[in-house]
Order: sequence, then C-alpha cells, then structure tokens
Amino acid sequence: MLRGPMMSVASTLRRSRFGCVPARRSLARAFSTTHYCTVDRETNIEAWKDAASNISWSTPFDQVLDDSKSPFVRWFPGGKLNTCFNCLDRHIINGFGEQNAIIFESPVSGVQEFWTYNKLHSEVSRLSQVLLERGVEKGDRVLIYMPNTPQAAAAMLACARIGATHCVVFGGFASNELAVRIRDCRPRVIIYSSCGLEGTKVIHYQPLVEEALALVAGPHEDDGQHVSSCIIYQRSQGLVTLNRDRDVDWTEALAKYQPFEPGAGCVDVESSHPLYILYTSGTTGAPKGVVRDNGGHAVALAWAMSSVYGISPGETWWAASDVGWVVGHSFGVYAPLLHRATTVIYEGKPVGTPDAGKFWSIASEHKVAAMFTAPTALRAIKRVDPGALLVQGHDLTGLRTLFLAGERAGV
Repeated sequence: MLRGPMMSVASTLRRSRFGCVPARRSLARAFSTTHYCTVDRETNIEAWKDAASNISWSTPFDQVLDDSKSPFVRWFPGGKLNTCFNCLDRHIINGFGEQNAIIFESPVSGVQEFWTYNKLHSEVSRLSQVLLERGVEKGDRVLIYMPNTPQAAAAMLACARIGATHCVVFGGFASNELAVRIRDCRPRVIIYSSCGLEGTKVIHYQPLVEEALALVAGPHEDDGQHVSSCIIYQRSQGLVTLNRDRDVDWTEALAKYQPFEPGAGCVDVESSHPLYILYTSGTTGAPKGVVRDNGGHAVALAWAMSSVYGISPGETWWAASDVGWVVGHSFGVYAPLLHRATTVIYEGKPVGTPDAGKFWSIASEHKVAAMFTAPTALRAIKRVDPGALLVQGHDLTGLRTLFLAGERAGV
C-alpha cells in the first residue's frame, strides 16, 4: 500500500465515483457527475455555449449543436478557428510568451529542456513553413512517427497551424503496422525522428519507415506515391543518411525560415474540419481511423482542464502518456496548451529509468499540480517499491490530485 502523500490521494480516488475532482465554476451544475444525466437539453446547450467562450473564434458559430441528422451531429457549425492559434499565439499576444509551455524530461537520453510558449511557437511556425514548402495544404494529411518528445508536439501543432490533418503513429511500431496507416490516410509528408529510446536500447526509425514505404509502393496513387517528402529530426543517438531526392533534415530546413509574428500564418478552418486521425490498435481487426474535429475538440478539452482536472492557467500538469495514444494527444499536448498550463512530456518508464522514484522526483521538482496516469504504472511502481520509500525526500505537497484511467484502479 502506498504511504505518505500518495496514500491520501489514492484513498480519495477510491472514494470518488469517477476518480476526478468535481466540475466547477459556471458550468458546475450542468456538468457535474450528479446532474449531467438529468439536466434538460437546453441547459446543456447553454453550458457548452459558455464553454466555447474560452476559445478564440475567427468566425463566430451559428449554433452550438446541429443534431438534425442525429446520430450524426456537428458541434459549433458556422464557426471558424485555428487550434494552433488557440494553443500558442493568443497566450503570447496576451503576454505569457515566457511561461513554460513544455517541460521535457528524458532520463533515457539525459536531457531536460524547458520550452517557453515563445520557443514552441518559433519551432512550430517555422516547421509549418517547411510543410508549406513541401506542398502541404489545408486538408492534406501528414503522418508523424516520433517518440514522446517536444518535437512530436511541435509537428502536431505545425499541421494544425496550416489546416493539415495529422496522423501520429506510435514511435517504433512495426513497419507493416506503419504501412497500413500510410496506405489508409495517404499522407503527403511523413515527419519522423531518426530513432527512439527504450531504456538503453536505440530503436532506429528510418529502416522501419523505408520498409513501410516499400510495402505500399506501386504504380497507382493509392499505392503510396502520394508521399512526396520525409522530414527527419536527427537525434544524436541514431543519426541517419538522408535521401536528398525526398528527405529533408528538420534542423536544416527550419534554419531557412524566420518564425511568424504571433497570429500570422494561421489558416482558419471550419469547426468540423479534421484536426487529426488516430488509429485503433488493430487487435480486433483492421485498425480504424478515428477522426477528431477542431471546434468541439478545442472547447471540450479547454473546459476539462479546469472543470474536471482542476488546473488553473499557469500551473504545471502531467499526463504520463505517450503522444502516440489518445491521452497523449488530448491531455499531453492540446488540453494543457489550450488552457495555458505547462505540460510535462516524459520520455521514460515508471520504473527502471532510472528507478521507481522518477515520477515523484519530477512531480516534486516541477511542482506538478495534478497528474494523469494509468493504474498499470502505479502497480509497477508499487511492485518495485512496495513501502513507497522512494517517495520520501520529495515534496509532493503541491500535487493535489492523481487521476487514474483506462483500467481498474486496483492500486
């Protein structure tokens, strides 16, 4: 059993019906776990209209919900926005450019980095120009194959900035799995890292990408010829040789451009415009591509940060999930940045990188206010450190809440 500060958090989670803090502020009654299923439709509509006011719209929406063709519905029809602008530019315009957007902790590479909103904006806006140079337009797909690093988040946001739809594939997925996703989403460009790190093991990505492209190669457009370029982020642990007829070095390409001024270079898209495609694992059949739109996605995630997770703008939040999974998309990248929080991106494991105390040392050092992880992670920590000895010496008084999801919370 966990002792010390974590014991009270775990006990609170066991007592809570949903393992989360109550909804708050003006939306509390409409969205609280007690009243959500009993309030009338109009109350819910008004509550989501209120939530949408936290997002910057370039064109106001005509209505909150169009359910005239239910069960197929559209949220905020008529509205236009840019998700990247909402994640980065508006915060810089409002004077928060020097706040940390990302804290990167990579015990497997020995790297710790602090990315301010200004720094992330610079990387994103320059990468978006590289994508435009490579022929990517609004509505095109871009496949991202990277480990859990700030560059993966930057690639996602660069796509959102120009209205392209990104498809992130978990870094290190086998070439045949990668080929299935390339064949289905038909990306114009693939962005990938030269390697990923699993403990002391280096996973080289280039051979996997090349094999995947060979698997989909053929004389027809549907056979993979739509991939015109690969943008490669070189990591020192696994440098690669580029095919200069097709490949572009991330660092070299970005060096050719100056960052946009905040607000410039953002392509406004319809609320229903696809932000990303994320594929299911395929364990029960062929992988299915799940599409998230821009408008409803932004509104719901910005709302959740305060009303579900209790995070205030400027606080540090950590969703300990890989960017290749939906939690990494939603609560590792988009939700905290929409809400002007600081998000922790972690390249490592709950145990063994270097030990079962790494979660607690990161939470203590960076004053993490709330954390989201899977019960499996805590069970792994508990198995290695059953007496919670590695919690000792870390100040976790600022860690208000630990959220568990995805499986039974038997910790």
